[in-house]
Amino acid sequence: MGVLISKLLQLISFNGVILLIAMVAAAAAQAKPVCDNMCGDVEIPYPFGLSTSEECYLGKNFNISCNSSDHTPIIGNVRVTNISIKDHEMYVMASVAEACYHSNGSHEYSFTTLFSGGIFTICTTKNQFTVLGCDTTGIISGTKNGTDYTTGCISRCNNRSDAINGSCSGVGCCNIGFPDGLESFEVELSSFQNHTNVWNFNPCSYAFVVKKGNFSFSTDYLQKWPHKRLPIVLDWAIGNETCDEARKKRDFACRNPNSECHDPETRRGYQCKCKQGYQGNPYLPHGCQDINECKDQTHTCSRADGCVNTEGNYTCRCPKWYHGDGTKDAEGCAADFVLIIQIAIGSGVGFICMFLFTSWMYFVYKKRKIMKLREKFFQQNGGLILEQRLGRQEGSTETLKIFTVEQLQKATKNYDESLIIGRGGFGTVYKGILADNKIVAIKKSKIEDENQIEQFINEVVVLSQINHRHVVKLLGCCLETQVPLLVYEFVSNGTLFKYIHQEINASTFPWETRLRIAAETAEALWYLHSTTSIPIIHRDVKSTNILLDDDFTAKVSDFGTSRLVPRDQKQLATVVQGTLGYLDPEYLQTNQLTEKSDVYSFGVVLVELLTGKVALSFARSEEQRSLAMYFISSIKEEKIFEILENHIIAEGNQEQIQQFVELARSCLAVKGDERPTMREVAMELERIRNMHKHPSVNLEVNSKEVEHLLAET
Repeated sequence: MGVLISKLLQLISFNGVILLIAMVAAAAAQAKPVCDNMCGDVEIPYPFGLSTSEECYLGKNFNISCNSSDHTPIIGNVRVTNISIKDHEMYVMASVAEACYHSNGSHEYSFTTLFSGGIFTICTTKNQFTVLGCDTTGIISGTKNGTDYTTGCISRCNNRSDAINGSCSGVGCCNIGFPDGLESFEVELSSFQNHTNVWNFNPCSYAFVVKKGNFSFSTDYLQKWPHKRLPIVLDWAIGNETCDEARKKRDFACRNPNSECHDPETRRGYQCKCKQGYQGNPYLPHGCQDINECKDQTHTCSRADGCVNTEGNYTCRCPKWYHGDGTKDAEGCAADFVLIIQIAIGSGVGFICMFLFTSWMYFVYKKRKIMKLREKFFQQNGGLILEQRLGRQEGSTETLKIFTVEQLQKATKNYDESLIIGRGGFGTVYKGILADNKIVAIKKSKIEDENQIEQFINEVVVLSQINHRHVVKLLGCCLETQVPLLVYEFVSNGTLFKYIHQEINASTFPWETRLRIAAETAEALWYLHSTTSIPIIHRDVKSTNILLDDDFTAKVSDFGTSRLVPRDQKQLATVVQGTLGYLDPEYLQTNQLTEKSDVYSFGVVLVELLTGKVALSFARSEEQRSLAMYFISSIKEEKIFEILENHIIAEGNQEQIQQFVELARSCLAVKGDERPTMREVAMELERIRNMHKHPSVNLEVNSKEVEHLLAET
């Protein structure tokens, strides 16, 4: 009987070896049989394939051509350097947008980067958008699920010595992130003075998307740029359906029995992955093969010869002992097993004691380390200074509260992403519920410069004393983290931007409500400029920073870029910050921030309320790209009626609209001295609201008369 079992085990072992060899050979193959899978030194795995045969790739979107001259794989308009089946990523070399000028400011040449992804999307966690130059604005615009997206950054400097190697903070170089899932993008460059003031050391502007960690700024690049192409990382998937939708189709790609279908979080389509315990190419019929944990030494068995590989897993057993005649020594195996048990019990008891003692020591050490780290952050973020300032406040009925880390972690469920209600260049905002069930907005700031701590403390103290019905109330802060956390009152109805620009809301957003919101916002900005103990310039007035409560009452928010201006100063020299489309052109040219900079930005908001158009859109023609310039030119050409929303004129008072247009025009004056103050703006809006409302008129019958009245402005 023992001999029979031994023979059977030998037969199984032999067949297992043959099967293992076949499996390893199949696992090594990344392309279909008889299909070429190499172009130069780049491997092309299925579902991608070279253009030799349609059977070698999954549809035309996965067809890669191999350049015959230098054996370089090409897909679309980019060169491929690597394809990952496991991570569903493709590494490519993308071109750089470039604009160069002569010393007199005329164009030498200009090159704009275009990328159309097809099945690919841009991976934002591994890429960044970078702009290079001392007189440069770089814009990246793209599409995601059919929606346009635009962002950019400004890089300026007066001398090469102003820039710092390795730093892209806006002096000679700037960089920003962008959302996951962009299906295509376009990079454009512009210059304020065509490099005439910096031409001797920086004749060109550059902008590009690049893989994080693959670009380090050097001041030498301002004079001479060495790169024509830079690496970026793309994501890819199959088709546009979800896994549930794709399974119903005959061409479903995850038919390998050892593969699984996954829905990506940031894009459309589906992806195939090998199951746990398998590896290889999940898109091939036998591509996912069992991992031999025993051979790879990845098992957890006490002895290597006690590991038995199974399909998709492994087991541990006592090693079989045999006599010379092939019979099994059961007693030897049992004795060995008893010895192992005894050793395991003795070792286990000692290990448990050691573990408990070590855990207790580690817990004490960790707790003390966390307490010291929080104390360090508290002092680094100006906590002691803030406590002293708050202690000197007199007559305040509600002082600023200093929260602990635990309180805000509990309020936001440890900063759960589902509670994010807003993202900006200066922080992320979460919805939180405090222990007393009060709903608040918690902002994770991005202030990390120690030189700004004194200014940050002054700002927090001043904002904590602001008690205005149209300004979002600052309730407290937490200084025990690396960057400060600010706690504001929660405003429930979202942003003004949502109600102006979402078609489902805009048509039901009446003129009377728009006029009231404009007046309330102007009143809040007047209050910040004139009636606080130290005047505050908001510096980022825009429709996304005007929140609406349940009654559509306006509340100005987001003071992340605001500056305090002593009353004896009329202007303040700063690095230009703000949002493209709302930026004061005088501030952009001179770097001198004044209260009139807020007036200009508010003027753009007034035009948004009138027209329902966004402040900056690269989808519009060049002359219509900037809403402010388009509005002013429409007035000059007596075409203002053409850009106003029809339902506003149909329901609104003609004289009110005429006065509103005139006020917006005065706020958008190029020179700050020609603009009204926020006090004058607020009083004028209140006067317009109180004007007698004429009876509604038929829009079609009186359209020419309305246009003539508006053109007079």
